[in-house]
Amino acid sequence: MADANEPLYENASEYIRHHLGFLTYGKKPDGSWGFAETQTQAAEMGFWSIHVDSMIMSLLLGCIFLGFFLYVVRRATSGIPGPMQNAAEYLIEMVQTNVKNTFFAKNELIGPLALTIFCWIFLMNLMDLVPVDWIPMFAAWVAQDPNLYFKAVPTTDLNITLGFSLSVFFLMIFYSIKIKGLGGFLGEFAFHPFGKWAVPFNVLLELPGFLAKPVSLALRLYGNLFAGETIFLVIAIVGYVQLPLHFAWAVFHILIITLQAYLFMILTIVYLNQAHQKPDEAH
Repeated sequence: MADANEPLYENASEYIRHHLGFLTYGKKPDGSWGFAETQTQAAEMGFWSIHVDSMIMSLLLGCIFLGFFLYVVRRATSGIPGPMQNAAEYLIEMVQTNVKNTFFAKNELIGPLALTIFCWIFLMNLMDLVPVDWIPMFAAWVAQDPNLYFKAVPTTDLNITLGFSLSVFFLMIFYSIKIKGLGGFLGEFAFHPFGKWAVPFNVLLELPGFLAKPVSLALRLYGNLFAGETIFLVIAIVGYVQLPLHFAWAVFHILIITLQAYLFMILTIVYLNQAHQKPDEAH
């Protein structure tokens, strides 16, 4: 944690700015490839760059999620279950209940997809509860670079949240065309809600709402987690007084990280249910 008596940075603003920076790899303005030395240089790399820290943490947490369920499945018992089996069964039952109550078509992908989204996003969000200096300081120690940029919370990276939401968006399009046909899919924008005589007006009404779905999914998750991380950083600059403040905000933030993972999961189920509904089945 940050110590106000031994500051690592010249001022609080620099401390927060550094912790909000990404470890970016890409093509530098001079044409060479490598890691950005400053966030200004990272911004100049443009589209063909990657946030290495976000990818490392995302893949690591994905492996933890898979490893947990693999461990539970291999040691599952029909007798008295252990704590880990209880936790896994609770998560599966929670997802099954939500899928049953929200998804009215038949698709074996929806359950595993919903479970993956909830658990993976929850683990990413959970990194926000780790004291803000611990993981970046460990990464700096491994890299032997005290000025290393490293963000530990993948869902504070808009690229990650957009990646999740665009994946759901493409699944929506895929299943809409598969279930309704290309004509039926396009007809939803052209002929609803006012029929074929108002095609331009129908498209004007329907298309923005459809395109807003992935944007709202991504921005809701990103905005809440980014705000939470920023508050933790503000708390961290006050020195040892931060301990009770950090605890109080962390307790409240547990609700936020869980709720955001749940909302992303439930909206995914709702959107895919809409994609499976034919026009005469819509409510």
